[in-house]
Amino acid sequence: MDDGRPLFLQIAEQIESSIIDGSLPEEGQVPSTNELAAFHRINPATAAKGVNQLVADGVLYKRRGIGMFVSTGARTQLLERRREEFAKQFIAPLLAEARKLGMEAEHVKKMIDVWGDDE
Repeated sequence: MDDGRPLFLQIAEQIESSIIDGSLPEEGQVPSTNELAAFHRINPATAAKGVNQLVADGVLYKRRGIGMFVSTGARTQLLERRREEFAKQFIAPLLAEARKLGMEAEHVKKMIDVWGDDE
């Protein structure tokens, strides 16, 4: 929790990651803002801001008097959004550089296949 970005965004992304990896299942209860604040040693209002961002995005919903829960379809929604962000952050610049080097997309695909086999 210290990469220079606002803490509430880091809280929201941490919850999103837990939903994506399945440790917070759909319809599962999310830790309370007080629990998040205590765990991360931050102000509860900051934790609440991160949680409320996810509510506004439709990822979480509130059950009055019980707490926050992961919305049905949240994992799919988050995966789609993260894939789009991945493409913008990594694929678009990769293809732009490949074009500068005179490489066709097919050549880039072959390179990815070769480098991907090293796992």
